[in-house]
Amino acid sequence: MSTGVIDPDFLALPLRAVADAALGRARELGAEHADVRIERTSQQLIRLRDGTVATAQDSTSMGLAVRVIVEGTWGFASHLELTPQSAAATTERAIEVARTLRPLNAERVELAAEPVYPDMVWVGDYEIDPFTVPLGEKVALLSEWSSRLLAADGVEHTDVTFRAVKETKFYADSAGTSTTQQRVRMHPALTAVTVDRASGSFESMRTCAPPTARGWEYLADNTHWDWDGELAQIPEWLAEKVKAASVQAGRYDLVIDPTNLWLTIHESVGHATEYDRAIGYEAAYAGSSFATPDKLGTLRYGSPIMHVTGDRTQTHGLATIGYDDDGVATSRWDLVAGGTLVGYQTDRVFARRLGLERSAACAYADSPHHVPIQRMANVSLQPDPDTDTATAELISGVQRGIYIVGDRSWSIDMQRYNFQFTGQRFYRIEGGVLAGQLRDVAYQATTTDFWGAMEAVGGPSTWSLGGALNCGKAQPGQVAAVSHGCPSALFRGINVLNSREEAGQ
Repeated sequence: MSTGVIDPDFLALPLRAVADAALGRARELGAEHADVRIERTSQQLIRLRDGTVATAQDSTSMGLAVRVIVEGTWGFASHLELTPQSAAATTERAIEVARTLRPLNAERVELAAEPVYPDMVWVGDYEIDPFTVPLGEKVALLSEWSSRLLAADGVEHTDVTFRAVKETKFYADSAGTSTTQQRVRMHPALTAVTVDRASGSFESMRTCAPPTARGWEYLADNTHWDWDGELAQIPEWLAEKVKAASVQAGRYDLVIDPTNLWLTIHESVGHATEYDRAIGYEAAYAGSSFATPDKLGTLRYGSPIMHVTGDRTQTHGLATIGYDDDGVATSRWDLVAGGTLVGYQTDRVFARRLGLERSAACAYADSPHHVPIQRMANVSLQPDPDTDTATAELISGVQRGIYIVGDRSWSIDMQRYNFQFTGQRFYRIEGGVLAGQLRDVAYQATTTDFWGAMEAVGGPSTWSLGGALNCGKAQPGQVAAVSHGCPSALFRGINVLNSREEAGQ
């Protein structure tokens, strides 16, 4: 369960006084809407190479953001100093920005309606704040893990990273909403490397443990992830991979593990159903989307069993929060139902433009010095609701195919339509059973062909939550963390490339 407690030293800051000064000045200057964010973000990066600490870095950023709407135009300004005087001055600058931009604004800013939420508090569902754990304790655990891998035959080098973030945020707006929220996220990752000294080539294998919105309890034992089991098997998997045959390019049935499929969801569904991309508003960073609004309700995104949700409330989800940076209470909704595109991810501006009654609560800024933009929710493929089909059962239905585990590299075009993905491990499937590893596998398809080829999904027991800490968007660039849940899934007749041959090797 969550500690449910906001850091006392953050609460000791002059949050209300600063917000009142900013909002009061905005009213005096005629703003139609104003909101204030006071944010503090702490980050930690620890990295060990071959068991020796290479990096141990802590940083904290804090500041004040003021956003206003004046004559239908956004204005924004920020400041490092948290005083009523700086808040009022920052508001004046935001008002000036809005008035300066007004002649260039071709479309009046209008916000979807939202109830008022006064004095709300939300804390993420974590048990042990990772920033309360001594550095020495963290390094000792990571070093011990590294030593286990280095002691195994064939492992020449290890690279271990640990990233942790704690985000604490106060929001208040001119309608009367005020929220105070705190969440943590973290990602430990271990990579083992083997070297063929005769040829000079090397191969690597990384843990599949995903980033998560849990606390230090994620690493403290094997309750939330089987660290002992995975660390024990990585050297064996790596040794088998080195000796594995290179795949023969062609069409294969694929059973894709959640540790790989989450990334395909992220790129081909998550980004494609961001409404700002769908209307071409966001295009400079990672492109727009083929899933345009004229196709809403008619586009056959995938097979009838495809059910994808957007969710800002998923327990331990990286994009989970109580209220977004528009002051909107978070929720869960459908993006693809019965294989058809039925929804988008929106903030208050884009929800109004789409004709929705409420926003999907997808506004987020990664810093008080950045304006909130529409960001991705936890976008997840739902498991079979009727039968708890196991991954082994999906494999048993394949005569000639490949089972794919773990994410690695990816490539997708600027419309989120043509893509290619690889993975950590690939197993040949022959007659419904696994028949050893393969190498150099990459699967390629268009988004609709790929999801249209999905014949079956696993049940709830196969469902797990993957994700990334570093999803990039916008200019200036912003980074957000997002999770993607999914079960194992079976896809028929997918084009498989030999990545080594494609690279001319």
